[in-house]
Amino acid sequence: MKLAQGQIWKTSPEVHSHAGDAVYLRIVELERLSVTYKEMLAPNTKDGTHKETSKKIFCRLIKNAELLGGE
Repeated sequence: MKLAQGQIWKTSPEVHSHAGDAVYLRIVELERLSVTYKEMLAPNTKDGTHKETSKKIFCRLIKNAELLGGE
């Protein structure tokens, strides 16, 4: 799996969810060892929370996730 800026991932509720619902993660900035992403409840909204984590942890968040859009 190749991560790219602008990708939107729909998480698996078993791995990462909000009140049992899937969360959408959009990659905002991608660096060598870190990922800045926006966590949203809907894929087409601008409302969300910016978060930063390591690539390793981000890959754990998107385990069993579905790639919806992006480059």
